[in-house]
Amino acid sequence: MINQKHLDMLKQGVEVWNQWKRDYLDEMVSDSKVYLLSADLSGMNLEGVYLEEVDLQQANLSEANLKGADLSVSSLILANLSGADLRGAVLEGTEFGGANLRNANLSGANLSTATLVGADLSDANLRNTDLSKADLRGVYLNGADLSEAEMGNTIFGDVDLSVVKGLETVKHSGPSTIGIDVIYRSHGQIPEVFLQGAGVPDTFIVYARSLAGKPLGYYTCFISYSSKDEAFVKQFYSDLQNNGVRCWFAPEDLKIGDKMRPRIDVSIRQHDKLLLVLSQHSVASQWVEQEVETALAKEREEKRTVLFPIRLDNAVMEIEGGWPVLIRNTRHIGDFTCWKDHDAYQWVFERLMRDLKAESSTSKA
Repeated sequence: MINQKHLDMLKQGVEVWNQWKRDYLDEMVSDSKVYLLSADLSGMNLEGVYLEEVDLQQANLSEANLKGADLSVSSLILANLSGADLRGAVLEGTEFGGANLRNANLSGANLSTATLVGADLSDANLRNTDLSKADLRGVYLNGADLSEAEMGNTIFGDVDLSVVKGLETVKHSGPSTIGIDVIYRSHGQIPEVFLQGAGVPDTFIVYARSLAGKPLGYYTCFISYSSKDEAFVKQFYSDLQNNGVRCWFAPEDLKIGDKMRPRIDVSIRQHDKLLLVLSQHSVASQWVEQEVETALAKEREEKRTVLFPIRLDNAVMEIEGGWPVLIRNTRHIGDFTCWKDHDAYQWVFERLMRDLKAESSTSKA
């Protein structure tokens, strides 16, 4: 039941409430639990309020200002928080089972270890929220925005992720749990970069695509480059991933302890294409030369085109000897020399994407 004394104290304002809770609550000999069950707090200004470990089950907090509030380890089971402002709120370990959070603004909130089983987060703003170790089984996420949210050991079960915004920008601190029921409910329409970041194996990602009745849209790619061109390659890799191209990029995909040369050779053979980034640095790199040789050997064995060269400067067009001459004389080279110009980059990138489109789900050239 609701404790009327607690409710009256809260209605005197955040400053009075916070002082009372700090000074007196911990000194109570008995019944130190704060009970605000079914309390009507709709529309109240509770910015910065200290409600840690408070029982707010079935409370009405719709349209309330809870910006920066501390509701950690509280119970908000079946509570109504629709339209509430929870920006920057501390919600660590909070229970939201079956709660209504439609249109709530949770931007920048800490929801780590929170339990949101069956909660309605439709059209909620979850940008930059911390969802690590959160339980999101059975939540409704229609129209929710998870852009730049942080995840790791997050649990997804019986959830439709095809209706969520910003999944391709989620930051993963570790693997998460994504049930096969999520793949079915989402009809396989989940960004591959999100699944990869969550630790889903490539073979399962292929299966997810098949559930949607879609063949793999693009050839898989290994990016060969000089570390001195990393500024370009990081942008290039991110754009490829965000456009559905599964690719291998050494800083991202080499595991600690991997023997580099054997691992790279295996990766080249496992991917359909080798995207060769040519520059004054890479044409002088022995590592890149070996990667080119591996790709050319694969071409001879499989009798299909593997090497896709692009250039960042004119070095390959001016050099007079060695393997770059072979590339120049036998291949059309994509021109990315103006990659720092956004419009020029987008035009040539879109051309490359057309060329990387797979002819069939078997990815045969």
